Order: sequence, then structure tokens, then C-alpha cells
Amino acid sequence: MTSSNSDSDSGSCSGSAVPRLVVAAPSSGSGKTTVATGLMAALAGRGLAVSPHKVGPDYIDPGYHALTTGRVGRNLDAYLCGPELVGPLFLHGARGCDIAVVEGVMGLYDGAAGEGELASTAQVAKLLRAPVVLVVDASSQSRSVAALVHGFVSWDPEVRIGGVILNKVASDRHEVLLREAVDSVGVPVLGVLRRAAPVETPSRHLGLVPVAERGSDAVDAVAAMGAQVAAGCDLEALVGLARAAGPLPGGSAPWTPGPVPTHHPSRSDKKSPQRVAVAGGPAFTFSYAEHTELLTAAGAEVVTFDPLRDEELPEGTAGLVIGGGFPEVYASELSANEPLRKSVAELALSGAPVAAECAGLLYLCRELDGLPMCGVLDASARMSERLTLGYRDAVAVSDSALAGAGTRMRGHEFHRTVVEPGAGAAPAWGMRAPERRVEGFVERGVHASYLHTHWASEPGVARRFVERCRTS
Repeated sequence: MTSSNSDSDSGSCSGSAVPRLVVAAPSSGSGKTTVATGLMAALAGRGLAVSPHKVGPDYIDPGYHALTTGRVGRNLDAYLCGPELVGPLFLHGARGCDIAVVEGVMGLYDGAAGEGELASTAQVAKLLRAPVVLVVDASSQSRSVAALVHGFVSWDPEVRIGGVILNKVASDRHEVLLREAVDSVGVPVLGVLRRAAPVETPSRHLGLVPVAERGSDAVDAVAAMGAQVAAGCDLEALVGLARAAGPLPGGSAPWTPGPVPTHHPSRSDKKSPQRVAVAGGPAFTFSYAEHTELLTAAGAEVVTFDPLRDEELPEGTAGLVIGGGFPEVYASELSANEPLRKSVAELALSGAPVAAECAGLLYLCRELDGLPMCGVLDASARMSERLTLGYRDAVAVSDSALAGAGTRMRGHEFHRTVVEPGAGAAPAWGMRAPERRVEGFVERGVHASYLHTHWASEPGVARRFVERCRTS
């Protein structure tokens, strides 16, 4: 297998007929991430430019995908962005690629609660007309695997399951029994993987530990995944299945964030790029790539800083974006960086636009688990035993640097923390579903909330934010 394309996001690909596979499973914990990441690594190791994608809102798996492929890991979420954007966002990410691998979410047919197939891996596979490779945890079954695979194959005739990868197989004898069972269903076995400790990745209260926190351990883990998949799977058959995907439906065109400025006016020109600082580093790893692309297209100069290390915001910062992550894990270090906390507070008090999601909300609070934070918001945050998780249908309650009152957006909550009070005098969002409540804070130029949103669904968010940077 060879490739004439580079591993950058530029270049040309075969349009809407880009070869593609969806890696799915009957349930969470079956080994999707191991197989999908390992497959990306194995294909990249053979010279293919691999485009990595993840179904759903998860930020962590795309980090492993990016480490493996050298390309940005991108999410495909039919709830956050709408089914109509799944194909265009996929093609945007797949520019310059030879093959795309899409990792599913939860079980193949699991989607947004009470919404049928919406946001499920099955729906995304159908929207992309992509064949599905089903990863089955075979550790506690033999012949019963045939009934399981048959059920998943027959449940929705529009979902094409092109093959099975048997994971956590115990022995040669176990493999023989499993192969015989799956053969009776008429679905090819495309791989058999044994248990392998080096492939396992550590988890904590919100899932896998992100790549940014693991350093060389993450590099070793994805290398082990790639070696295991290369040794245990039929890569030629998998590539052949991907190439049989055909064109995407409806003549989909790649999504675009808008025209990126090609000139750099003088600093005296009001239309000169506005410097937007975006929090990064191990404490703030949750961000969708399209947000930076939208900010840049709207005229921003995006600069990343690390709140664990940098003692000042980047010089000339006109706006600040603090996304999700794990400030609760790094609360001591964040609190100890008093110079940066003061710098953030001064920017917020000046009225400059500040967009904070989840981890960013905690960082702007007065304290987190008793440790001083930025003090921008008169609220305190603490860890909780309760997991808050799920999609949300929201409407902007107050005019802010992100959205005008009445703007409707869909989002996702995922945290084990509590902020008290949960909303300010001017709340950020009113939740329409699954329960009605107000949440978040709009103060001066600050918009802070637990809600993760995907700005590609409402490009006006980035344009409004950058414009506020110019006028604040």
C-alpha cells in the first residue's frame, strides 16, 4: 500500500468517493477505540494518508486519532450539527486523504435518548454510505456470537455490516469456534485480536486519560494498537471494503468555515486580525477543530496558551476562549499560577469577549474545590459524585458575545462537578430538553456555561465573537 498524498489537510482526494469505513460495536467497552486507532496506525504505517473521525461529541478519542495519523481528529455529530452537516464535515476533514476511518459511539444503534436513531453510529454510517466493521468482544462467548452478529446485521437493512473483528479472543481453539459461528451468518471475519495489556489505556472519572496528559505513554499505546491490528487483521480486505463505499449521497460538498483572510492590514485598520487566545495544554484539551477554523475565517489570529505554564495571556489578546478539559485534576497548578489568573480576570473585567465552556466555566469561578481560581464569576465549583451527561436543546437567554437572545443551539453536557449558583442574574442558556432550566452566566463580555456546543452548526457564533473583539 502506497500513497502519493501528503499527510497534511491540504491537497486533493477522490471527492465524495473517498474510501471509508465505520468501526462500530454492539456496546461500549467492546474495543472500538483500540481497533479504530490501531487500524488508523496500521494504515498510516503503510504510507496511506488516513482521515480520522469520531461519531458523537467525545473529545478524547480524536486526540488519540490525531496522534496516530498526524491529521486533526474530527467529530461527526448529527445531534449537535444536524444530519445535513455530517457529509460536508466528513469531506472537509478528508481532504487530501487516501482513506477515512470513522470510530463509532456506544453501541451501533444507540443514539440520543428518546430520539430514535438520531446521533447513532448507524445513522452516521447511513449518511456517509459507509460500510461498517463490527468489533465484537468475544471474551465470554463462542457460538452465541452468531446470534449477536445476525441480529445486528438484520436489524436495519440500510446499515451495511461488511465484516467482523473478533476482540479479546482467548486461544486458538476459541478462535476456531468463533470463526465457525460467524461463517454461518455469512459475514466475513476480517480480524481476530487477543488480549494485550500494552494496548490498554488508563481511564478515570470522565473516560480515557487524554493524549496531552500521557506523553510518550500515549505514543507507545497507539504504536501497540497499530501493531496488534496489523498482525491480527486482514488490512487488504479492510481497504477493499473501504474502497467499495462509493460516492456520498446527494452530491455532498465539503463544509467550509468561510473565506480565510489572505492579507494583513495595518494595526490601525479596524479590520486587522483580532488576536484570540485559546486555552490549551493538559488542563484544557477539549476543543473542536472547526472552532479555530471559524474564528480564523472570521478574521481572528488564534494563539494558543497553556494556563498551567504561561503566566500572562498572549500579548495583544482581544478575546479569550477557554474550552473543556480537566481543571479539577490540575486545580492546584492552576491556582498556583496567580499571575495568569489575574491576567484573565483583568481581561474579563475590561469587557473583552470571553467564551468559557465547562472546564472554562470552572476556571472563571471564585474557587474550585476550595482553591482560588480567576474570580471572574461570583460562584464556586466543586467535584461531585454525580455524573451529568447528555445532549441538550438550548436557547440563548441573554445577549452575549457569542449569541443574541433567542438563538437556538444544541449542545452536550459531560461533567462530575457542580457550580453554585448554577446561573447568574443573566443566564447563558435556557434548556428546552430534556428538562427546562436556566444555566450559565453572561456578565460584561463573558459567556460561561457547562454546555459544549459545535460552532459549525451556527457559524454566526464565531463571526459575532470576533466582531465583539473589534468593538469592545
